[in-house]
Amino acid sequence: MFKLNCFRLNSRKAIAFGALAIGTLAVSGAASAALLPLFPFIVTPPFQAPEQQPQAAAPEENTNSAVELPALLKRQVVSYPTREAPGTVIIDTPHTYLYYVLPGGQAIRYGIGVGRDGFTWSGVQSVTKKAEWPDWTPPPEMIARQPYLPRHMAGGPGNPLGARAMYLGGTVYRIHGTNAPETIGTHVSSGCIRLTNKDVSDLYTRVNIGTKVIVLPMDRHAENPGGKRS
Repeated sequence: MFKLNCFRLNSRKAIAFGALAIGTLAVSGAASAALLPLFPFIVTPPFQAPEQQPQAAAPEENTNSAVELPALLKRQVVSYPTREAPGTVIIDTPHTYLYYVLPGGQAIRYGIGVGRDGFTWSGVQSVTKKAEWPDWTPPPEMIARQPYLPRHMAGGPGNPLGARAMYLGGTVYRIHGTNAPETIGTHVSSGCIRLTNKDVSDLYTRVNIGTKVIVLPMDRHAENPGGKRS
């Protein structure tokens, strides 16, 4: 009898303990469920890789590479006997060539655009300033002739001075690039010497401040020392 009573007593304790455990779990579950809305940041969302945006291509310099110049106007090394020292720049105005004198009776010849009728000039100057993608400020003489011109234009692909400029002495004239490469080989400017952007960038790397520049007169009818133009 004693054993049976003990068994009944233990059974009651076990049942009571089980009920207590179930109740505790239920309360804990309810409490956890109640906490989640209050602390949503503890829930870790599924990882999503950020969407990669395509990178924009870097802007390229306008070098007029799509324009094909005639063979005679393309940059090339030619025979050019002269007494001038290597490194001298000679502008052959009537033939629309620029020569960069090399040792050994040779020169690099570039096709150029020169001053139109009434705007050519001649003489000896030196490079006093160099600029990449230069700003353009038309001189007063040019504005007087063409009052519609802007008073100032920042450097860039739309600027008439193109990619590079080399300023000549204290004059208003420059050797510069152009964004109108179809004008190379013509008499079109107000006295400046223009090259394609690609050619002026090449010349720019060769010319230093103080480089001697000789501009030959328009009425020079002798045969071109670098080879007669056909």
